[in-house]
Amino acid sequence: MVAYGTSYHALKDRAKLSDGETLLVLGASGGVGLAAVELGKLMGAKVIAAASSENKLQLCREYGADQTINYSKDDLKSEIKKLTDNKGVDVIYDPVGGDYSEAAFRGIAWEGRFLVVGFASGTIPKMPLNLPLLKTASIVGVFWGDFAMRNPKQNMENTKMLMKWYDEGRLRPHIHKTYELKNTARALEEIMNRKVRGKLVIEM
Repeated sequence: MVAYGTSYHALKDRAKLSDGETLLVLGASGGVGLAAVELGKLMGAKVIAAASSENKLQLCREYGADQTINYSKDDLKSEIKKLTDNKGVDVIYDPVGGDYSEAAFRGIAWEGRFLVVGFASGTIPKMPLNLPLLKTASIVGVFWGDFAMRNPKQNMENTKMLMKWYDEGRLRPHIHKTYELKNTARALEEIMNRKVRGKLVIEM
C-alpha cells in the first residue's frame, strides 16, 4: 500500500494527471517509481522512465514505459527534450532528489507539475525559483501518510480503486527477492547498494 498508495495519490490527487499527458518518472525501477510507471500507463499517460542502468530500464519497459533514459550515462535534460520534441514533460515524479531534480525540472513543459516524493539520493535539492516562473510550472509536495490520516474517505476510495485494478490483474507488484527474517540485514544492504528493482519481501 505504501508504494501504490503514494504513487496513485501523487498522480491522481496532486498532479491531476490527464489521459494523453507525458509523465517522467525518476528512480523508475524502485518501489514507488515502478508503481508510478505502472499507474501512469493505466491512467493513459505516455511514460518516460529514468533509471541508472539498462537492467533497471528493461524492467520499466516490461511494466509499460514507452521510452527510457539512462541518466548514469546520458544528459537528463537533453534526453527529455529529445524524447518530447522540445515540448517537455507535463508531470515529473521525483522520489530521488539530488542533482537529478533540477536537471529534470529544466525539461518540464509549460504549466507542468513537479512532484516532490522523496530524497532517495540522500540529498535535498535547492531549486532555483526562476525555473517554475519561466514555465508557470508547479512544485507539488506529496505526503501520502498525512493525506491518508487527514482524508480517510478519499484515501479509502483510492485504495478501493487500487484493489480493483489488482483484482483485475492490471497491477502486478514486482517482488525482486524474498528473504528469511534472519537475513534482513542482507536485504537492507541490497537496498543501500541500489541493487533492488521493485520491492523486497521479508518472511516473518
